[in-house]
Amino acid sequence: MAIKNRNSAREIRRADSSRGFALFVAIIFMSVMLVFGITLSSLGYKQQILASSAIESQNAFYAADAALECLLYADQKLNLFVHTTPVPSSAPSLTCDGVGAVSSSIDSWNANQWVVSERVSIDSGRLCADVTIYKPDPSAGLRTYLFSRGYNIPCATIANPGKVRFMSRGINASYQ
Repeated sequence: MAIKNRNSAREIRRADSSRGFALFVAIIFMSVMLVFGITLSSLGYKQQILASSAIESQNAFYAADAALECLLYADQKLNLFVHTTPVPSSAPSLTCDGVGAVSSSIDSWNANQWVVSERVSIDSGRLCADVTIYKPDPSAGLRTYLFSRGYNIPCATIANPGKVRFMSRGINASYQ
């Protein structure tokens, strides 16, 4: 009977050391799986941020494009920005999407050209754009330059952005 007790004591010791090794392997496996899960989660989060910023960038470009088209129409069809002598007292007000310009100013004026800047609200006030036109005197034979910068936020937020993050995209055109 003494032999049986020795064998059972050895078996108990072997079983205990096997259990410790199995626990060690399980902890290593779970650690690797945890790191793998955290890595995939971080990658998914970054992809979501990139996709969101791409959409906001597209909205800013849409605002710039819409404002440029509005400026082209006002200049070519409505003759809103015809160079006049003497210098006008105020800049003509551009109307886009049925809404007048938020702000307009004459940046410069001389006998050959004038420069007018306007801020317009796009998409029912959801987006904003700044447009600038360099309009020459028709007799000077110079090119007209149009610049538009769109934002993915409303004009009121552009005026006082605080810590708001926003996208800005620009587009330009010229013609004679």
